[in-house]
Formats: sequence, C-alpha cells, structure tokens
Amino acid sequence: MKRTIKNKIMLLRGMFTQSDRVVVAFSGGVDSTFLLYTLSLFKGPEICAVTIKTPYIPQWEVDEAVSFCKSISVSHEIISLPIPGNIINNPGDRCYKCKLNLFSYIKKYARDNGCNIITDGTNSDDTSDYRPGMKALSELKVRSPLLEAGFTKAEIRSALKEYGLETWNKPAYACLLTRLPHDTPVKEESLKTVEKAEQYLAKKGFPGTRVRLHNDIARLECQPGLINILVNGPIRDDIVSYLKSIGIKYITLDLEGYKTGSMNTNEQ
Repeated sequence: MKRTIKNKIMLLRGMFTQSDRVVVAFSGGVDSTFLLYTLSLFKGPEICAVTIKTPYIPQWEVDEAVSFCKSISVSHEIISLPIPGNIINNPGDRCYKCKLNLFSYIKKYARDNGCNIITDGTNSDDTSDYRPGMKALSELKVRSPLLEAGFTKAEIRSALKEYGLETWNKPAYACLLTRLPHDTPVKEESLKTVEKAEQYLAKKGFPGTRVRLHNDIARLECQPGLINILVNGPIRDDIVSYLKSIGIKYITLDLEGYKTGSMNTNEQ
C-alpha cells in the first residue's frame, strides 16, 4: 500500500528515541528545512542544527538559516570554513570531496557535543540523479531520514505548504561552485560576482536563474517560460547594466534555459 505523507511523518517519528541527540546538517533549503522543522515538532530527541559557511555558499542562504532556526527556537551552530585545498581547482569529483570535508567537521561537532546521530536532507528523488556526495555521506555514516521514509521532493514541498512555511516554493539551489567550469582555479571574487548577479536576478523576477561564469562571460540560464521576458522585457537593459557594473564584461542567454548539469552533465 502506498504511504501517505502522514504515514511517512510517523515513520520519521519512529526513527528516534528520547535519548537521541540529533544533528541536522541545515542548509536552509527545502529538504533540510522540512527535516529540521518536522523533527522539532517531535517530543523526545534533542535536536540541533549545524550550518556550514564557506565562500561558495551564498551569505543570504546562511542568513535565512539563522533566521529560521531562531523562529522555531532550535539550537543552531555556524561553522565557518575556507575553500578546502582539494577542491580549490574545481575538480570533477569536487562534490564528493566537499561533502567528505564538510561533514567531517559536522561529525566532529557532533562528537564534541555528545550527539549520536547526524542527519541530512537527502530525499528519495536524489537517488535518480547524479549525487556523488551521497557516497561521502555513506562513508561517514550520516543518516538521511527523508530518504529512509521515502519522501519525494513534491511531498516535501506539499508538507511545508501544509505547515504554512514559505520555504515550500523556494527554488532549488546548488552551491556556487557549480557555476564555474571544472579544472579551473576557484576565486572568491568570482563566487561573489555570481552571488550578487543571481540575487539581483531573483529580486527582478527571475528566481532560480543560474549565472554560469566563463571568465568574463556570463551565461544566464533561466526558466524557459521567462526567456522571452528577459530578452524582450523592459528589465533587460537594467540587468545588463547591473551585471556589467559588478565586473561581467559579456552577458549571454542560454536558449535551452535552466538545466542541471550545465557545467557537467552529471551535476547541478
């Protein structure tokens, strides 16, 4: 028999005991928000959130994570880290190496604070996509309760909407390293440029648009339904002017629109 969302939430409840101290790796995205909020409703396990702050995570995401944890009165720790040396040249396996590095710090935090379970927001849809970071999670024995319960992304969004949380329709967001070509040095200046550009585009009505940076050329990927508006709308000149003001010399539009795997067909 097919499990309902309510059934799956009950499965989540049964995964933890009153003696558990659970760390949620909290990015502030749709999946980790649902996991953290749902676990915070349970009577029993002690819950805390840990957010990693790096140059390739937008500051606005960290700020949203801080704000959300305060709003639900959940203990929250920020761990600030530089770009790891083994991904400074953006290698093809950077997702695996990054997850292994970041979750090693979360694991240390858990150990130092007497937490016996580390969780992340991986869901069942992630198994059908290329997710090399999942190998690192397995190696570090990080649990993925949403995957274990069988939650899909659509179900997670539906449940968040039912909770009355605005995050339910938040666009998917991959780290800023996915905006740069593989096997090229990662410069913090480039990451900041991408962050500013995407934040500006979101405010102007193009949420979820990717700004893929190829040296001084920006390749914009927006939702297909927005391409005509971006090209022919009155906002085009403002976008061009702003992007040039932050150091982008040439602005191009990818006619295929937003797609995962633009820099690498196997990742976001």
